[in-house]
Amino acid sequence: MQARLLLEDGTLFTGLGFGAEGQSAGEVVFNTGITGYQEVLSDPSYCGQIVTMTYPLIGNYGITRDDFEAVRPYIHGFVVRRHEPVPSNWRAEYTLDRLLKEYGIIGISDIDTRMLTRKLRHYGTMKGMLTTGNERIEELAERLSLTPLMRDQVARTSTKSIFSSPGERERIVLVDYGAKSGILRELTKRGCDVVVVPHDTTAEQIRRLNPDGIQLSNGPGDPKDVPHAVTMIQELLGEYPIFGICLGHQLFALACGADTDKLKFGHRGGNHPVKELATSRCYITSQNHGYTVLEGSVAGTKLEVTHINNNDKTIEGLKHNEFPAFSVQYHPEAAPGPYDSSYLFDEFLEMIREHKRNNPQKPRQAQLAASLRGELQYAQK
Repeated sequence: MQARLLLEDGTLFTGLGFGAEGQSAGEVVFNTGITGYQEVLSDPSYCGQIVTMTYPLIGNYGITRDDFEAVRPYIHGFVVRRHEPVPSNWRAEYTLDRLLKEYGIIGISDIDTRMLTRKLRHYGTMKGMLTTGNERIEELAERLSLTPLMRDQVARTSTKSIFSSPGERERIVLVDYGAKSGILRELTKRGCDVVVVPHDTTAEQIRRLNPDGIQLSNGPGDPKDVPHAVTMIQELLGEYPIFGICLGHQLFALACGADTDKLKFGHRGGNHPVKELATSRCYITSQNHGYTVLEGSVAGTKLEVTHINNNDKTIEGLKHNEFPAFSVQYHPEAAPGPYDSSYLFDEFLEMIREHKRNNPQKPRQAQLAASLRGELQYAQK
């Protein structure tokens, strides 16, 4: 089956199709990971994007349900140099081709992904259209020009209802902007009582859940497309310890008066070096984002830069100088990528304990407030 990828600048790639048939448009981006294509496919932060893998061989270890980072993929297309249809892995349950067919995702292989990546690095990410049909190029180009990039990704990927992963220790409200399962795994592994809430949950609703801390998740798209999240953070800042990851980091920065902007081609992969300014130590991190906090905008706020990217010197970490709150642009839960930074979850819990020691409160009620009890669905992870 022939497949074609047309970029908005007119560049056309012709290769072999796999997965679903049809036509799909999205922002074309690239990921530099050597492994982890399944976690990439199932990361909600790729919602609406056509993902190019720079590692040439994809599909060779198949698909395993245990390795999913969300209940389903949200990407709009998958681009690889070579697609391996027959996996060799004792854990594999089925093939990459079957997964893409199941969720209606078009794949294209046997194209020059090195050339495509160099073009995106030079000119920046751009719109593209994948098709397995025989449409004329002029028709595809016109359709692509009339197709806007998706702007409501957070609403598409966030949970629609509250659910809980019960634990015996600190209660964490995880605000789901398109959260990876890895964040929930790291919190529950530490015994936390995690309540996952939708992206548009208000500050008052969160208060009723009586949390010890608030986790702001990763998610897709422009942080300025979810202003209600910024308002919620502003209302709760200082009242509860807060830890933001990726999109949560950008929303935290906006709530504190900083600004964000789109990167030329973003950071996506499991091999990005980040420097911790306090220790000058370098961590290799997992990243997936197209926006960044502007360095100049931090001046004049109560934020302090804690980490920077060693490649382009963009901001990778912030902390509040008055309140118990911090954030990182990268993914400490990894999946895929190194687990070097998972200690940040321990630092978050220690921040919560310190806050509770300094601000003793009444014992937490045994159950959630009656106003939200009807919405809560307990789901044992």
